[in-house]
Order: sequence, then structure tokens, then C-alpha cells
Amino acid sequence: MDYYKVTLVILMVKLNAEMKETFAKIKLFPVATASKSGVPNVAPIAFVLLVSDDTIWLADNYMHKTLANVKENPHIAIYLWEPDSRKCFQIKGRVAVKTSGPDFEKMKATVKAKKDEYPAKSLLVMKITEVFTCLPGADAGKKLV
Repeated sequence: MDYYKVTLVILMVKLNAEMKETFAKIKLFPVATASKSGVPNVAPIAFVLLVSDDTIWLADNYMHKTLANVKENPHIAIYLWEPDSRKCFQIKGRVAVKTSGPDFEKMKATVKAKKDEYPAKSLLVMKITEVFTCLPGADAGKKLV
């Protein structure tokens, strides 16, 4: 009997200059997750870093539902709204949780440099898979990359 091996391939996408410029202006990021059974959660997260054109780091200082959700269901969405420029993007991706290693230690040092009392318990590494516009109008919800 022949068996076919199924390989899941996730294509990463890169943020363009306009998206990165908008990202840099955001101070607090609404981050959406869902449990394995589909129960949604949105949490405001301040320690969100764009580390490359296709990777975002989220520092876990006080995550409860968000962390539980991504451990069950690694899909995540981040909402960017910058009112001065009227730019709005929804970034979707997949997350891996790290609690050790060089990336975790670098994130922990970054968090501790801001405020030593923050626990920096884990690092969520998000690989960007899709970006959508969320401005109202004819292109609302249009996939950009």
C-alpha cells in the first residue's frame, strides 16, 4: 500500500515600507488569538517588535489567555491603526513560543532594559503569512500580501 507524505508549507510574506513605517508608530497593539475550539481573545500588548520584514516578536509579561490560545492554536492577528496617517493593516501569522535560547534572551534583555520588574516569561515569534487593509471603502478587507 502506498502512502503519501503530506507536508505543510507555510509561505511567509514580508511587510513593505509603508507597513513597516506604520508599525513603527504604534505604541499598543491589539493582538487577536483563538482557542482550539474557536473562543476568541483580544489583548493589548506593548512589547511588540518587528525584528525582520517577515518576523514579529511579542514579549509575554502577563499573558494568560493569549499564551494558552497560541499553545493550542498558533494562529494570531495583529491590528495596526495609525490615526495621523490614516493607515490601517491587519497582520496575520503563526506563532512559536520560546522560553530559552538566544532570541528569548535578547527579548528578555530588551524588556528588562525598559522596566526591570517586567517578568519577560516567554517570547512569541510570529512569522507573517498575510497582510490585509482594514480601511473602510471599496477595498476594505483586501489582501495586500
